[in-house]
Amino acid sequence: VTKLKMPGNFKSLLDQQMIGASTEALAESDFPVQSFKPKVQMPFKRIPGQNARKVEEERRRRLYLTFDITELLASKGIDSNQLMPRHYDPDNIPPIEETKDSVFPIYLPLKVFDDDEYDCRTPEEWMSLGLEPGSSDRKPVPGKALLPTDDVLGHEDPKSQELIYEWIDVGVLDYDKETELYLVHKTDKKGLVRDEEGKPILNGGITREG
Repeated sequence: VTKLKMPGNFKSLLDQQMIGASTEALAESDFPVQSFKPKVQMPFKRIPGQNARKVEEERRRRLYLTFDITELLASKGIDSNQLMPRHYDPDNIPPIEETKDSVFPIYLPLKVFDDDEYDCRTPEEWMSLGLEPGSSDRKPVPGKALLPTDDVLGHEDPKSQELIYEWIDVGVLDYDKETELYLVHKTDKKGLVRDEEGKPILNGGITREG
């Protein structure tokens, strides 16, 4: 048995090695990995001639990432900022030549048109995506919400004419069965869901203190 002889230029040899890009998710995220997986109704055992379940999940995940709800609505002639009802202002009614449609403002809330008949998951299933195996903490679930860009005025008067509504990346924290409403929190510039102290928000923001 002989000793392993290290070449003198060992460090330079390591620097010359060409290694491909890592497939590991290096970006920090407050969302569980499984929360990005699409729902695929396929048998776990592969049928000859059919794609494997994991392959189909990855294909749909990449396909869904190419969709943008703002662009999809705009392609149908829908302005997302006009989806939220505003206070009626009789002193500032635009002429019918500018409105192209009716001079009457939007007054019906979106929930009137809400239909969950074709939803692929129930609210409970959506929230369960925040649970990671072996952990009792429920993380936020990624989503998009139509919210005002001005948080202060948005809380004071959601129907103000001065507000601008946009589809914003959020973390879904909780769901209320009685009101059928989701509790969401805007993500920061890094796409994280953090509280005022910079800590990840877990279990809908409910702590031991309340």
